[in-house]
Amino acid sequence: MNGKLVLLEPKTDRSRRSVSLPEVVVTALRAHRTRQRMERLVAGSRWQDTGHVFATTIGTPIEAARVTRSFALALQRAGLPHIRVHDLRHAAATFLLAQGFTLEDVKNLLGHSSIVLTSNTYGHVLERRQRLVAAGMDAALGG
Repeated sequence: MNGKLVLLEPKTDRSRRSVSLPEVVVTALRAHRTRQRMERLVAGSRWQDTGHVFATTIGTPIEAARVTRSFALALQRAGLPHIRVHDLRHAAATFLLAQGFTLEDVKNLLGHSSIVLTSNTYGHVLERRQRLVAAGMDAALGG
């Protein structure tokens, strides 16, 4: 607000929850924690312990605009098209559904309050899977 970073409580009770993380993410977070401990030592008395997992080199919260710029630069360096950080959430949901996970699984992971929201947002992925299932059945039945 007015150019200042404002920390807000999550939108809903379901927004504050535990999620299981893939081992590759746990490994990356452990490496990040090691780097952050080094940053804390370098910062010395300038370090501000805000409790954030991702923070600046002095422990303060990272502003959203900085994350957006860094993400865009990483995409550019990798030769990938521009997407929003939030699009990663949609990509993850789409990949999980395409791999056969259920709408309920994805709803719970994303913290949606209703499976209808998940279905309305990602139903197109399920339609493609249904065509694959039908083609599989056709092959199994000799069609």
